[in-house]
Amino acid sequence: MSETTQEKVNPFLTPIQIIEPKNKLPDYTFDQLPQHQKDILTAHGWTDLMPIQRKTIPYMFAARDMLVQSKTGSGKTGAFVLPLLQVIEPTHLFPQALILVPTRELAVQVQNEIELLSKGTGVRSTAIFGGVGYEPQLRALREGIHIIVATPGRLLDHAQRGHIDFLSVRDLVMDEADEMLSMGFYPDMQRIRKYLPKAIACTMFSATMPQTVKSLAREFQRPNADFLSLSYDQVIANNLEHRYYMCDVMEKDSLTIKILESENPGSCMIFCNMKKDVAYLDQVLSNYGFKVGALSGDVPQKQREKTLDDFRSKKVPILICTDVAARGIDVSHVTHVIVFDHPDDHEIYVHRSGRTARAGRSGVAISLITPVEEIELLKTAADFSIQFVKMPPIAEEHIAKKIRERTRTYLEREKRSLGQRSQERMRRYLPLVEELAKIEEDKELLAFLLDRYYWDQYAKGEDK
Repeated sequence: MSETTQEKVNPFLTPIQIIEPKNKLPDYTFDQLPQHQKDILTAHGWTDLMPIQRKTIPYMFAARDMLVQSKTGSGKTGAFVLPLLQVIEPTHLFPQALILVPTRELAVQVQNEIELLSKGTGVRSTAIFGGVGYEPQLRALREGIHIIVATPGRLLDHAQRGHIDFLSVRDLVMDEADEMLSMGFYPDMQRIRKYLPKAIACTMFSATMPQTVKSLAREFQRPNADFLSLSYDQVIANNLEHRYYMCDVMEKDSLTIKILESENPGSCMIFCNMKKDVAYLDQVLSNYGFKVGALSGDVPQKQREKTLDDFRSKKVPILICTDVAARGIDVSHVTHVIVFDHPDDHEIYVHRSGRTARAGRSGVAISLITPVEEIELLKTAADFSIQFVKMPPIAEEHIAKKIRERTRTYLEREKRSLGQRSQERMRRYLPLVEELAKIEEDKELLAFLLDRYYWDQYAKGEDK
């Protein structure tokens, strides 16, 4: 989860709850750092390690595969950069560590921190991401590099062109794994795995632990991989996370769209209190471009059966329903539940949220709450000992940025699959692209094409 949807934490704050492996290792301390690292940190005002660093570093030194849950802003970049810099062999000018991140901004941020902490060590690193020219990245790779920080799509481009020698890579770090998956990088990461040596240590960081992240961990990590979690709020790191957003009653439909675009759920149930809201939301979301099904007492039985079958088979990823219509539905793959209206009967909330996080999977229940409903939500929390996380508003630019990144991911992936003749045909349009980009009004034509392409991919299920 990015900083725009999650409050940053004080990285030196003691976590409320820590979950460690059964065979846990002793904490790593500031005094154990090499003198040059201590000098660099001290010069920048750091005289102690952050909890995530103290807990994670020993496992990285032991080359144990770890799935680490910690919020953005908790100091996790230092948790993997500090140990990596100690195990890099500077005289061996080949990639020895690979750090995968979801965005260009994070790639630059991590690269800057590596440069800061590696000053005077001879360790070379570079950031590889899309949206910029290939030549500076190629030059860095040709001259020799120890650590690569990369977004999956551009890294795969270089890998397929034979620009990177992966044979010496010993450490793989995935930062913000949940974000990478929500942005559609899963197919790229699967292909990257084929280039990596089998004997490799993998550390994954994620703010949330949806089933998709756990599945990714099973693909990249050894069977004996361990779990480490640092919780800075009252939320216990279990399978079901309860969140809520504050909004005006007239904003609920637009907030639902924002949540769906931000979360990009694989399978989602949306609960409304009234049949008329099911019909209204069905129309709003369908018109926007989402693939939805609706279940209420007003839907004919034959249509209800088809809708259910489509939802069970994942042809339709979003199901809008009332509690009565949802009775008897047992679908284990639901990743998200959105509570459009908080129910008067608090026990009904428990039943709604329980539609996700089934069969050992993890899930998220998200409530859209007006100031009046917040009173009932807090009563529900007290009645059933539920820890709700109050989320900050979702910024429109945050959503727009995510959509742009996903669109770039899909386009780059399809471009990589083009044959030579198809690439030659594609280049016919480059003069037109340049013409359109020069005229302000014509830029909207390009935006229109990109928007239509994105929703075409959504219709095909490419963003899951």
